[in-house]
Amino acid sequence: MISTWSEWKCYPRPGRGENLEAPIAPGIYEVRIAGSGALYSFGAVDNVAQALALLPVGSKSWFGRRDTSDVPDLEYRTCATSSKADAKAAAERMIGRRETYMSGAA
Repeated sequence: MISTWSEWKCYPRPGRGENLEAPIAPGIYEVRIAGSGALYSFGAVDNVAQALALLPVGSKSWFGRRDTSDVPDLEYRTCATSSKADAKAAAERMIGRRETYMSGAA
């Protein structure tokens, strides 16, 4: 079973102590660049909160810290599912719809 998408939320910027709000459950996440709406990351995972927390954002400096000047303003939304299989099926349907739309728009 698939729930509905959450509202778009600002992705926490490194070093600001901000928190993610995401289900600790299987589901789908989508991350986009706030200014352009361009897709940054998308996935069907076992644990949405963990996947978003481990998302590589920005580049690392020589000293192992993230360079915050390279980090784009990101937004994310989530959709919880009852299992990873449901998440994968929903993600495949979404990808298929997006491809169909893009082929018709071209």
